[in-house]
Amino acid sequence: MSRDSGNAIGRRTVLRGSAVASAALALPASAAAAAPALALSGRPQARWGAQVGDVTASSGLVWVRSDRRARMIVETSATDSFRRTRRWQGPLVGPGTDFTGRTALHGLPPGEQIHYRITLADPHDPRRTGEPIHGTFRTAPARRRDVRFLWSGDLAGQGWGINPDRGGFPIFSEMRRLDPDFFLCSGDSIYADNPIPPTVTLPDGRVWRNITTEEKSKVAETLKEYRGNFRYNLLDAHLRDFNAQVPSITQWDDHEVRNNWYPGQILDDDRYTEKNVDVLAARARRAWSEYFPVSTLRPDGAGRVYRVLRHGPLLDVFVLDMRTYRNANSPGRQPEDAVGILGAEQLAWLKRELSRSRAVWKVIASDMPLGLVVADGGTNYEAVGQGDPGAPLGRELQIAELLRHIKHRRITGTVWLTADVHYTSAQRYVPTRAAFTDFEPFWEFVSGPLHAGGFPAVGLDGTFGPEQAFVKAPAKPNVSPAEGGQYYGEVEIDGGSAELTVRLREEGGAVLFTKVLQPGRVGQ
Repeated sequence: MSRDSGNAIGRRTVLRGSAVASAALALPASAAAAAPALALSGRPQARWGAQVGDVTASSGLVWVRSDRRARMIVETSATDSFRRTRRWQGPLVGPGTDFTGRTALHGLPPGEQIHYRITLADPHDPRRTGEPIHGTFRTAPARRRDVRFLWSGDLAGQGWGINPDRGGFPIFSEMRRLDPDFFLCSGDSIYADNPIPPTVTLPDGRVWRNITTEEKSKVAETLKEYRGNFRYNLLDAHLRDFNAQVPSITQWDDHEVRNNWYPGQILDDDRYTEKNVDVLAARARRAWSEYFPVSTLRPDGAGRVYRVLRHGPLLDVFVLDMRTYRNANSPGRQPEDAVGILGAEQLAWLKRELSRSRAVWKVIASDMPLGLVVADGGTNYEAVGQGDPGAPLGRELQIAELLRHIKHRRITGTVWLTADVHYTSAQRYVPTRAAFTDFEPFWEFVSGPLHAGGFPAVGLDGTFGPEQAFVKAPAKPNVSPAEGGQYYGEVEIDGGSAELTVRLREEGGAVLFTKVLQPGRVGQ
């Protein structure tokens, strides 16, 4: 985007592992980040916590990072006592993946709480193991059952980093207490182009303090610097506790590379010595793939980000990639545009998978909004809408094709979720208000940031007829997290009625807006 500047289930197990990681990270941040490069004594340690991603009814992908070369071993159990376990031999982690490793778990029981522990073993002496790190997650149900998940995005942006005076990222503790089935990260999981200074003076004269590291002292360009950006966020204990209890579905957007990037871009930015964005994106993608458990990607970055995650008979989540295949940002007035924001291949995939879906609800996880006018400076536009309320042009043509397909194939239950713009809002798209009318009404919900600057609301593009039912945004740009304006969304699906409820929440627990959608009547 254009923004420069508890549950009781498994808590004892989760926090036991977190305490080990928290103690390890009591070192200075720079020392902790550099630890694998040193000749270390003792036993391997998992200083950066554990994560689980892309959980299905029978599988999950477990992640860990070691402080040295080690063998990753995972054990799973139905209880946190681990009296009966199943053992999984994971990879040998080393410098090729920045000491991160992932182990795929298969054959898990559906709809059950899974407890896991990760042990790191010395590759030369398997008896020398570090303290296990613990976590838990629920597999997707095989039958209709209540579903709850959260979504948001935008973490540690605009120079607002881990502030010890606020306890770091407290919003993650608040979200963890809601005990969701999973968390959908809608992009901007880091801000590789936003250095984090030691201090920032707030408008009222107070001083915001940041923990910072070598890699966060400049814009990221090298693979080492991108890796350090992802590692930085894991210095926060709230985030590590959250990751240990709540599995993730993660997508990327622009700030994982740099602001408003697109393939083929050549930078005019004095902060960068590497001007070719394709080179930067390849490095960033590799680091992103190493630091998140994404089932369709290898740790070297090969594969694809877009995918569908099936969460029982009530929910499919379609994760989009609006970065890798887009065309250049432009005024967006082209009468023909085969590439658009998704690329032809991804659009064909999305139409095909939506047609195949038998889930009651089909959440389209979009890393950018559809009808909000997000500019890229001057006369260029960053998202889909470009401010022209007339017939579809530019990237709107691709979205029009998708919406037409959804209507004509009688695909029901589509809901769009996104972040990106650093405020929260709800839009209903209505053909009777639109220039393009060949679609069924639908809702789009926006939430974020998690921990970044808040920004004023942008305008609406009338091509698809959005009417804004709710918006909350600051009046001035780059409002710090200390001043509020941090948001996340909650979705609940009732296992009996299949009714879907969306709540837009603000840090502190307040519910700002609620919308209840009935199956078969999503555009109501």
